[in-house]
Amino acid sequence: MIVITGATGALNGATVEHLLKRLPAEQIGVSVRDTAKAQHFADRGVRVRQGSYEDPAALRHSFEGAEQVLLVSSNAPHADAVALHRVGIDAAVETGARRILYTSHQGTGADSPFHPARDHAATEQLLADSGVAWTALRNGFYAHSLGWLLGPWQQTGTITAPADGPVSWTDRADAAEAAAVILAGDQAFDGPVTLTARQAVTFGDVATLASEMTGRDIMRVTLDDEKWIAAKVAAGTPEAMARMTLTTFQAAREGRFAGVNPLLAELLNREPRSVADQLAADIDAG
Repeated sequence: MIVITGATGALNGATVEHLLKRLPAEQIGVSVRDTAKAQHFADRGVRVRQGSYEDPAALRHSFEGAEQVLLVSSNAPHADAVALHRVGIDAAVETGARRILYTSHQGTGADSPFHPARDHAATEQLLADSGVAWTALRNGFYAHSLGWLLGPWQQTGTITAPADGPVSWTDRADAAEAAAVILAGDQAFDGPVTLTARQAVTFGDVATLASEMTGRDIMRVTLDDEKWIAAKVAAGTPEAMARMTLTTFQAAREGRFAGVNPLLAELLNREPRSVADQLAADIDAG
C-alpha cells in the first residue's frame, strides 16, 4: 500500500488522483486531518484514516500496512516544521514503511536566505539518518506564485520588485503527477531528485515575455530591498510576511532556484508547463 499525507491539499490531492489512474484504489491510503474532506476518495475505494503530525498515535494508525509513505512538507504558520516532519518520519519507520518520500524544494540548504529551504535541508538529513530508503522530491518553485510575486503588472505595465535571479518556475500540477509516476513505478529514486521546468528565467525575462504576449511594453523596475518592504507594508502587507517574501528574491539572487533538470519531462513523457503557459493563464484570468 501507498499512503499519502496531506491528501486534501492541492499538491498531494492531485498526486492521489493520478495514482488512481495507475493503481487499484485498494492499494492507496490517505492520512488526513479531516476525514470528511477526503470522502470523495473513500467513495472510490481509497483507505481514509485520520492522522496529523501533531498526533503521533493517529499518524501511526494511518500508516499501517504502508510500503511507501509520501510526507507532505508542513506549512503551518509559527510551527517547528522540522519537528513535525520528524514525527512523520518516525511514524513511517515504526510502522514498517520500506520507503519514505517527502515533498521538498529545489535549492535546499542550511545556509539559504529562504527559511523553508533550511527546513527542507534539515528534514532531508532526518530522512538520511532514518535507516529507511528515502526520496526527496525537490520540486521547482511553483509557478502559480508568480501571480502575487510579479504584482499588478497587467494594470500598471511594470513588474516592480527587488533584484532577483533565474528561477525554474514549475507547475505544481506537473510535480504532483510526477510524484504519482515515481510512487507507482518500478524504478527506485534514492535521495534527492530535482523536478523542474525546462528553463530558468529572471523577472526581466518575464517582462520581455509578457510584452510579447500582450503587445504592450511591460517594464521591469528594480527596487531597493528596503524600499520594496516599505511599499508592501504601506499597501497593507504585514512586515513579517513582506520580509519572508524578500528572502525568495535574496535566494534567487544567489542562484538557489536556477537549476533545471530533464527528469520531470521524462517522468511525464511530455513537456512540463512553462512560464509562458502560466503567464497566459494569468492574462486570461486577469
